[in-house]
Amino acid sequence: MADKTVVLKSPEKGWRRSGMEPSLAESHRSLGIPRRGSWFRKLLAFMGPGYLVAVGYMDPGNWATGIAGGSMFGYTLLSVVLLSNLMAMVLQALAGKLGIVTGRDLAQACRDHYSKPVSFVLWLLCELAIAACDLAELIGTAIALNLLFGIPMLWGVILTAFDVLIVLLLQNKGFRYLEALVITLIGTIGLCFLIELVWAQPVVSDVLGGFVPSAEIIQNPEMLYIAVGILGATVMPHNLYLHSSIVQTRSFDTSDAGKKEAIRFAAIDSSVALFMALFINAAILIVAGAVFHTSGHTDIAEIGDAYHLLSPLLGGAAASILFGVALLASGQNSTLTGTLAGQIVMEGFLNIRMPGWLRRLVTRLIAVIPAVIVTAVSGEQGATDLLILSQVILSLQLSFAVIPLVKFTGDKAKMGRFANRPWLKILSWSIAFVIAVLNFYLLYQTVNNWF
Repeated sequence: MADKTVVLKSPEKGWRRSGMEPSLAESHRSLGIPRRGSWFRKLLAFMGPGYLVAVGYMDPGNWATGIAGGSMFGYTLLSVVLLSNLMAMVLQALAGKLGIVTGRDLAQACRDHYSKPVSFVLWLLCELAIAACDLAELIGTAIALNLLFGIPMLWGVILTAFDVLIVLLLQNKGFRYLEALVITLIGTIGLCFLIELVWAQPVVSDVLGGFVPSAEIIQNPEMLYIAVGILGATVMPHNLYLHSSIVQTRSFDTSDAGKKEAIRFAAIDSSVALFMALFINAAILIVAGAVFHTSGHTDIAEIGDAYHLLSPLLGGAAASILFGVALLASGQNSTLTGTLAGQIVMEGFLNIRMPGWLRRLVTRLIAVIPAVIVTAVSGEQGATDLLILSQVILSLQLSFAVIPLVKFTGDKAKMGRFANRPWLKILSWSIAFVIAVLNFYLLYQTVNNWF
């Protein structure tokens, strides 16, 4: 389908196009915001998009790095988990602001700013990243089904492909139903790990000490590699596209005062949700440190190994079951938001409109086909290797989403009075630079290890 957007003679200031149809048109401005009432009532109306974004920060791709970091180095890398989430809070707040102020998601903004060839390349890279993320979530869910119910990996991957139907059903009922399911699954993951933490009985003073940055992280090459892996696996590129779109499901006042209020509530929503993600990511590492590192099992890097060792080391079968349930909820949650991100990216970059069921089917097939082939040929080990590869692909694509976001939100021609202030420009560009350098390092080290 060709790009039918007309470039008007007097486009909106700072953009090449105007009057674009919103992505997720069926949900756009579908949820009312009370014009009057208490501050808390308004906040509740805005709460939701942040939790859909937060699931990307606790997907199965993060589990392997957290388990490896905790089992090898105890609590030392907790400072890296904290830093990753603080960086994520800044970037997601910027993504929300872009959507609220301009009425564009990040994909549409890229298409409006860059030439067609550049936009097409950015779209291809983003689709690759979404497929890689979807791949990680498919495999993570399949591993959970295998561990909990003994379902073979191949059948687990195929079964997981059908959860796209849940997204269709809930979105047709209303966006709030989708948000409610996601929040419920996040609560399930959090509860499972809270119980695991109580059983693991970590030394609180040691845990708190882990949140203080240590020079050892930079001095130890192996520790630095795991640390960069944690950073690389935490900030997900598709979350920036997703957040800039789904904040527009709220029918907020479009005056400057209304936008200012919406930006503030959206930032609170995403920050609170990402704090929950911080708790879960930290809990994974703490449990691994308290259970595996202290018992001398310092070589645990795979999810399956962690699952099988938790029960004997903690002295109860429920420990492994809770771990498996949390993994299943994590994988399922991430697939729900991944399919939405796929729709947003295709509509935003290419202005192609498909029926929702067809778009989600295409997104899922891109990830399912390689997962089925590799799992059928190589089994569980091949699936694990594919999980690692998916994280490398995500790391490679991240800067192509972060740099345009920082650029657009700092541009007065595009954002007007809402453009980033000097201190926020410095902070956001610093984050973009750190992410680019660390992800390049992660890519280099991973490829070097392969060859």
